[in-house]
Amino acid sequence: MEMMIDFTEGFSHGHVIWGWMIGVYLVLAGMSGGALIVALVRRHYSKNKENTGLLKGAAIIGFSTIAFGMVFLVADLHRPLYFWKILINYNFTSVMSIGVAAISLYIPLTLMVFLMALEEEIKDFFQTKIKISFVHTMLTIVINILKRFRPYIEFITIFFAIVICAYTGFLISVLIRFPLLNTAVLPILFLVSGLAAGVAATRLLTAGYYRVNPSTFDEGLLHRIEWPVMFLEILLIAMLIVSLVLGNDYQKEAMAAFDVTRSQWAYLFWGGVVGVGFGVPLSLNFLFGHKVAHSSFTMYASGISTLLGVLSLRLFLLYGGQTFGIH
Repeated sequence: MEMMIDFTEGFSHGHVIWGWMIGVYLVLAGMSGGALIVALVRRHYSKNKENTGLLKGAAIIGFSTIAFGMVFLVADLHRPLYFWKILINYNFTSVMSIGVAAISLYIPLTLMVFLMALEEEIKDFFQTKIKISFVHTMLTIVINILKRFRPYIEFITIFFAIVICAYTGFLISVLIRFPLLNTAVLPILFLVSGLAAGVAATRLLTAGYYRVNPSTFDEGLLHRIEWPVMFLEILLIAMLIVSLVLGNDYQKEAMAAFDVTRSQWAYLFWGGVVGVGFGVPLSLNFLFGHKVAHSSFTMYASGISTLLGVLSLRLFLLYGGQTFGIH
């Protein structure tokens, strides 16, 4: 008899409530995908074949955040030591199983992009810093092989980066008992907020590099991208709220998640998402003059605020969305 794995039994906690570790994973996965989408699309659009500061920063974020995020994802499992079973048993009628397959392909792709983008730094580290010639030789061979297929690797990476960003929204949108989560807007919202997190993280990581090598880093691009992305994020959240207000009785009841008199998670939305995530960057860039808007303080404060806002949005949707549903 064919053995089929149950993707809830033994791996989940036996209930639908997902905690803060899943929220952190959702932010890190979105950040990884968002950073690589922007950098790789920019690379091919500009036809720039150099390993720019933008690409290097995005490659570091893309690989490190998804790898670190997997630690939180596995730690949240009821039986984390058996996570490997999910990697060898697939049920493609399950959204979670499809996501595991996508992540299993995406992580090696981010590593390949990382090796190619930081080729000079990696070779220098093993050749002159720690002087391990064997590792240096092997990495040189691997990187040279990867570079032969670089356009194809980067194209596939863009595709899976989009999949990973949107998938996190699909994963929780299939919870049909919770109207705040069970909406077609959620995957798009997660994709756009992932772009916001990726742009913010890339700006923060590469700020020092940009000051040293301003000609090799497109700071202006990231600065121009953040506002359309933020506008789209606000628009999608507004669409989500309108769909609840105009929906059926269960959807209208789910609006209680935004009401501070009925839900403690509403403070996370209005304070974390609206106040910190949107309010701080907008205020610093548009209310205090040109000097403040272009200062280093504003750049760092806006980036950190955006990341905190995306984290608040993920946690609000997880906790607030699962608090009010059909029971």
